[in-house]
This record gives sequence, structure tokens and C-alpha cells, in this order.
Amino acid sequence: MSPHRSSQFTADDVVYTSPLSAAAEDQRRDTLAMVREALDQRRSILAFQPVVQARMPKRAAFYEGLIRIIDHTGRIIPAMDFMDVVETSELGRRIDCLALEIGLQTLAVEPSIRLSINMSARSIGYPEWLATLERGLRGSPDIGERLILEITESSAMLMPDLVTVFMEEMQERGICFALDDFGAGYTAFRYLKEFYFDIVKIDGMFIRDIAAAPDNQVLVQALVSIARHFDMFTVAESVETAEDARILTEMGVDCLQGYYFGAPSTQEPWKITRLKTRATG
Repeated sequence: MSPHRSSQFTADDVVYTSPLSAAAEDQRRDTLAMVREALDQRRSILAFQPVVQARMPKRAAFYEGLIRIIDHTGRIIPAMDFMDVVETSELGRRIDCLALEIGLQTLAVEPSIRLSINMSARSIGYPEWLATLERGLRGSPDIGERLILEITESSAMLMPDLVTVFMEEMQERGICFALDDFGAGYTAFRYLKEFYFDIVKIDGMFIRDIAAAPDNQVLVQALVSIARHFDMFTVAESVETAEDARILTEMGVDCLQGYYFGAPSTQEPWKITRLKTRATG
């Protein structure tokens, strides 16, 4: 064999250049099969994480509903384990539909909360996702005012014209929009005014250990100033220590989210808080 040729072998009619690439493809197929089966059987739940007011951290401004699927053994699988694989496929759209459906149902039965749900810009053109949203909004007149739709920077930039039109239509019906992973490097700042997001969530890469990172402090202060210029509410993601929370509050960040204030939980945290209040009251 020529030293300039890589060894190749086949598996299921696909040519791989190494055993590692074959193993990666097998894992991708297993993930797709697991997600498809879970969706077909509607084995899915939301995990809720509080987003607290920076200056009143015992009070949740809203909760983020994070999709989880349940495999055939009953194990709860977080989105980070499968979303990269399914994001660009129809399975990604089905996941967005189910997350939205569960979120709207939660808002309908719990009128005291606001809830954010993640979505891809790709789902705007997916008929079933739009139908799910319409059904939820018709079911209760105030749900739109308590629903926040989160779109990542990278997703929003895929189709900015479609996103801006959709946001304008939905904001007229009371829905808020959050730009997730703000500052991660995708957004052209000229789009911020056109998008007119209500909330920007500063990416956790700038937030973790910010107390010990002067460079990140400068960057976050700049992002807060940009958001304030465009009259956008700010949320710092991935807040994990009291010192980080203190510094972010001093910077003027409006809300904080992270393990320091609560991990995502499949138990509804507002019910737990209500029980604690009754017990101490």
C-alpha cells in the first residue's frame, strides 16, 4: 500500500478512513435511534431552572424549561447529549414541538410563573411547531404574556429576516424573546436593533469564575452596556459562586442563572418554594 494512502474499510456500505470515524458514526446512529424512539413514545419532560433577580435573588423572575428525553431504561437524558446530533434534522423540530407543548401546558396549569422555552429558528418554518404555538395561545389568553422563547445567536443568524418578522408578529401577542449565548461570537451587532430581543442571556463562557478573570469582567461590562443601549434585559448564565454573583450584580446585570441558585430539576421548583413558605409561615 502506498504510504500516502489512508487505510479504508466499509461498514453498512459507508466508507470510513479509520475505526474512530466508524465508532463516531455508530454513536450518532444510536443517538438518533434513541431520540426517535423516545419521541415516538412521548417519553419527554422538562427540567426547570430558576432565573433570579440579581438584587432579590430569592425571587425567580422566570424559569427556563430544558427538554429531557427518557430512554428505554428510564434514564433521563439531557439535551446536551443529543441536540448536536439532531439539531438540523426533523427530529430537532419534533423536539422543539414537544418542549413547546409541555411548556405551554405548564403555563396553563400554573398561572403564577413565567417560563422560557428553547427553540431553533428552523422551527419557525415547521408547520407543527407553529400549530402547537397557536393551540397554546388560543387555550388561555394570558399565556403569551408569560412565555419567553429563547433563540441562540447561531440559530438566529441562520435566517435573520425570517426571525425578525416572526418576532414582530409574536411580540404583538405578548410573547418575549431571549437571545441565548449572547457574545459567543456569531451576532453582527448591527442586527441587534433589527431583532429587538427583549432579553439577552450572556454566554456562560464569560461568566464562569468571572471574579478571577479581569478580562471577562471588561467583556461582560461591555455586553451589559450594549444590551442597555438597546433597552434589553440582561441575564448572566452559568453563575456558580457567591462572589461571581456579587460582581455581576455590581455590573448591573438584571438577572442571574446557574447552579449557585438552582440546578435544573424535573420537580417543579415553584411548588417546592410554595411548600417551604407554608411550612415556615
